[in-house]
Amino acid sequence: MTPDLSYLKPDAKIGIAGAGLLGQLLAWQLSAAGFRVTLFDAASSAKPQSAAHTAAGMLAPISEAAEAGPDVYAMGVYGIERWREWLSHIGTQASSCLHEHGSLLVAHPQDESELEQFISDTRPLQHYADCSIRHLHRDDLQHLEPDLSGQFQRGLLLSPEAHLDNRQLLQQLSAQISTQDVRVYENTPVSAEPFAIISESTGQKFSFDVVIDCRGAGARAALIQLRAVRGETLHLETCEVTLQRPVRLMHPRYQLYIVPKPGNRFVIGATQIESEDLSPISLQSSLELSSAVYTLAPAFAEARILEAGVNLRPAFANNMPSVCAQRGLISANGLYRHGYLLAPAVVDHVLHLLDAQRQSPFAHLLQARRQRSERRDNSFNSEPVYE
Repeated sequence: MTPDLSYLKPDAKIGIAGAGLLGQLLAWQLSAAGFRVTLFDAASSAKPQSAAHTAAGMLAPISEAAEAGPDVYAMGVYGIERWREWLSHIGTQASSCLHEHGSLLVAHPQDESELEQFISDTRPLQHYADCSIRHLHRDDLQHLEPDLSGQFQRGLLLSPEAHLDNRQLLQQLSAQISTQDVRVYENTPVSAEPFAIISESTGQKFSFDVVIDCRGAGARAALIQLRAVRGETLHLETCEVTLQRPVRLMHPRYQLYIVPKPGNRFVIGATQIESEDLSPISLQSSLELSSAVYTLAPAFAEARILEAGVNLRPAFANNMPSVCAQRGLISANGLYRHGYLLAPAVVDHVLHLLDAQRQSPFAHLLQARRQRSERRDNSFNSEPVYE
């Protein structure tokens, strides 16, 4: 049963542990609604360390639903609609962060069966009116993305998909928060409990009417079923290649993606490693990413590697986000690799818990059933459990 949070007054004090994507979005929304918000960041705005900063910023409901299922598709389409609305209010430049040109899936001729498998995996989505998957041939691909290698004979255009200039968005969101009288503690790792946030370095306890814990992988000690999934990316810069949309290379072992960014930059990634290791990118991953992107467009051979990113994505056993709520404490976590895609649905659900007048269309998917009082030996359940 969802706890009663009706004791909150319009100017209640809310503490948010974690200044990643969820934490910043909630700070922005709750402060605008009149709550007194304090945000705790384990890093700093000068050197952000969140998964949201490392991410590629893809909004790919069809691509993700091929593995994750129709629920992710429905929440993802909702998320894109919310991003359109939110960006118009975040800042003067934020609206330009959203690019809605769809995304491309391609495969080498010997791997074209991967495209057929993708069509089969997404068949449950075909009853959605806005699920558009267009088959392309070589000439179509060259027309849409002239800089792609001419070896690709077939591809798929996923029209509803989009991508964000995520780092520019985070800067705009941080600037907007700074104008709303949100108190921010940077370089302050914390733990969270009902009605309080505790500094891990000084032991100082900050009291609040309600605490929202959205520390991502940093909350593993509190959510015993939360795990970390390592992701690795390369950031490239080149003037020799232009792409209008994200491109995914379908392969039997991995799905490489490349996402265009401002300033002739590109983010490439594919790795998904069940590990909590935050050490630098491996030589094997770097070689695989580099060689795969070269086959997409040989002109990438002269690209400069500006950054090799490594971060941990938080996930539960079912790889779906979940929100735990008890009196004085809400935990929102488990965005996995769907961060920007599913964050709007999670944020709206948390806002619904604090204000029943707000809508949460995916409450039946996001509301965790198990609470802090449950026993640890029940941890086989896919829902998160407080320890």
